Amino acid sequence: MTSGSHELTSPCPLAIDHQKRTTPRLRPPPPADPSPLFPSFTLEEGGGVLLDRPGFTAPPAKSLSGAMNPYDLRFADPSSYHDRRSDLAVAPMLPVPAASNSYAAPYQPAPAAPTGGDYSRFGQGGRGRGGGGWSGRGGGGGGYGGGGYGGGGYGGGGRGGRGRDGLDTLALSKPDFHNLIPFEKNFYVESPSVQAMSETEVSQYRRLKDITVEGHDVPKPVRYFQEANFPDYCMQAIAKAGFVEPTPIQSQGWPMALKGRDLIGIAQTGSGKTLSYLLPGLVHVGAQPPLGPGDGPVVLILAPTRELAVQIQEESNKFGSYSRTRSTCVYGGAPKGPQIRDLRRGVEIVIATPGRLIDMLEAGHTNLRRVTYLVLDEADRMLDMGFEPQIRKIIAQIRPDRQTLYWSATWPREVESLARQFLQNPYKVIIGSPDLKANHSIQQIVEVISDHEKYPRLSKLLSDLMDGSRILIFFQTKKDCDKITRQLRMDGWPALSIHGDKAQSERDYVLAEFKSGKSPIMAATDVAARGLDVKDIKCVINYDFPTTIEDYIHRIGRTGRAGATGTAFTFFTHANAKFSRNLVKILREAGQDVNPALDSMSKSANSMGGGNFRSRGRGGFGNRGYKSGSNSFHSGGRRPY
Repeated sequence: MTSGSHELTSPCPLAIDHQKRTTPRLRPPPPADPSPLFPSFTLEEGGGVLLDRPGFTAPPAKSLSGAMNPYDLRFADPSSYHDRRSDLAVAPMLPVPAASNSYAAPYQPAPAAPTGGDYSRFGQGGRGRGGGGWSGRGGGGGGYGGGGYGGGGYGGGGRGGRGRDGLDTLALSKPDFHNLIPFEKNFYVESPSVQAMSETEVSQYRRLKDITVEGHDVPKPVRYFQEANFPDYCMQAIAKAGFVEPTPIQSQGWPMALKGRDLIGIAQTGSGKTLSYLLPGLVHVGAQPPLGPGDGPVVLILAPTRELAVQIQEESNKFGSYSRTRSTCVYGGAPKGPQIRDLRRGVEIVIATPGRLIDMLEAGHTNLRRVTYLVLDEADRMLDMGFEPQIRKIIAQIRPDRQTLYWSATWPREVESLARQFLQNPYKVIIGSPDLKANHSIQQIVEVISDHEKYPRLSKLLSDLMDGSRILIFFQTKKDCDKITRQLRMDGWPALSIHGDKAQSERDYVLAEFKSGKSPIMAATDVAARGLDVKDIKCVINYDFPTTIEDYIHRIGRTGRAGATGTAFTFFTHANAKFSRNLVKILREAGQDVNPALDSMSKSANSMGGGNFRSRGRGGFGNRGYKSGSNSFHSGGRRPY
């Protein structure tokens, strides 16, 4: 409505009279005793609203519209809706701000949705397309695929968000590393029994435990927990955990880490490397000044997956409780509120995935100025997942004289290159061979079958193996993981599934059920292949062969942990022939029997040029908002096991 005019235009399709009027319509006068909760009002000629209650004058309609949108403005009078529905010849109407006149036509074409190209930091949008992909979490606009329902790629689904490219281009302020306050990081006191070891005894022990070391002034290994000279609270936690003796990586890794030098540790999964850096980290925290207001953590542990990060925190809570060391876990797929609360309260140890940590740094919820002990766990996995830019960005926020511990299961060229850039004069300890090999305590059985034979064979294996022990089944795709889980439940097997599309709450529930033994069969994709630390997994079944030999090693490494034995069954089809040559090498190195059909296939692959060990082009996790429903499918009659 323009100034000095009473011309109204109503966008309301419910209005009885849509014609243009030159005089505002006034409703009948209010009753003698109006309700005190709903005072009536009339229009003033100048556009103001006069309340019938004495002493009150509402602001002009322009001000009223500033607090309401045009749609809500029509119902500002509680009686107006009832009046419109009455038999009155004329329905009451309220003035509509001029700013909303452009929306008067009720059926104008909808504005064109922005496409992903309009937002350089976001994933590609577009109607019907899974906006985002690897570099866009959920897309940055568009129709159903872009920022709405579709999602797609790493971290997609649901609402659009900042993708991995957004994290790459995000500029964090460069900290000032001048005038740094010195800190203590050498806490190792060699015990008399270790000092008494001759070089011959040290060499024999390392040879017995398959330990290889590199570096200047390498400390001798410790053979017993008491020789590490940990504080009493660490020894109490070790005694309560029931450990008998250090694992090889702990035996050599503890003295190295306690001396305050940078460290490269290469060991297979299940070797006890978590405690190799966690206990020295607790000692490190205890020697630093207490946290002050606004201080960030002292120890930062980076992990590639949510599952691994959560399991590291469980160990940190268990061992840190004896020294009242606080820790928190910061990872995507979970609400930020509790994580922000912990960071603002102050914690000495932060375990984080790179993406969520950068989110927290950018938002100012924490800082890394106090970090003097940095751990990169499963560095090879983080590089495979494309986290190198995020790792560089995070390390740039940490003081250069920190202590850095770099852990990996393999030692490819890219992992070594990154270590050379971030570590200074490091020790290096290798358990076993740096070349890829399987745990020798795992019996590996490879069966060459066709795709349609897989499920009958799986059912037969479960019938033979199921006695209440935990069985882990790996699939290559999320779709097959859910489909086979539903079929297993229909057949009466206590199975649940886990993969990257599951909500974090559902993943936590499935892992809890699997660990407790209530659902001893778990189907999974490679999202659970690393970092999954569940005791007493009797058997691993590779329903589908993975896309790399490394993933095969890490899959079967879920069994046979901490010195126990285990069994791994693998269904191998002719579509997997390119992996046959390297698979045969793995089997023979571990002293396993080789299936004649697989051996024949590998010889054919040799003549045609088989696949290489590493293949970096794995896909993302997909839409995290998608729920398969496989875990809620009612199972059939429960099988006795």
